[in-house]
Amino acid sequence: MEREKAPRGGTILIADDHPLFRQAMTMAAEQAVPGCKIVEAATLDDAVAKAAAAEDLSLILLDLKMPGATGFSGVAMLHAERPQVPILVVSGADGQSVAAEARRFGAVGFIGKDQDLSIIESAIADAIEGRSPPMPLVAANDDVDEMAGKVAQLTPTQLRVLLGVLDGRLNKQIAFDLDITEATVKAHMTAVMSKLGVQNRTQAALAARALGIGVPH
Repeated sequence: MEREKAPRGGTILIADDHPLFRQAMTMAAEQAVPGCKIVEAATLDDAVAKAAAAEDLSLILLDLKMPGATGFSGVAMLHAERPQVPILVVSGADGQSVAAEARRFGAVGFIGKDQDLSIIESAIADAIEGRSPPMPLVAANDDVDEMAGKVAQLTPTQLRVLLGVLDGRLNKQIAFDLDITEATVKAHMTAVMSKLGVQNRTQAALAARALGIGVPH
């Protein structure tokens, strides 16, 4: 069967802390999407900032394990920042459950770093054209799915505040980290608890940990 014509143009963000892998992903992206612009990021904070700044962002290629990210926080953060942009997780994380659960946080697909470049190229082309690459199924869990949907409604700053809570940081420490006031932290945390449907910080932290946010993979 003849393959469809490759998509063209747009900006692709490659978020990975390994320079050699970013180089390999650049080659795959340029082959899959001729004429695309490549933007690289080595930390989650840098990735979020560059995702926010890119006007014509078409795709995000994301490694789960990079500085500033734990569990699926990278997927959740980037999805919150650019909810309309597809995220393709390209990671060395093991296990089909990890691949499937990434979708709960906004990823359109998952592919292992050990795959041939031709397979990665096909996944990139599919993702940027709106076709979800093959992804293992995860057993239905209504409670988890419902909470994942609520997490997906958090803003980037609300997610950062929640991650600070997961790290056991005080409001004043979170305020310092995010360069905002303690009152603003409290306001964001109130909004987080309301969106998650919980009554206090402990319940919010437990809900997030149940979804893998703040849990290393």
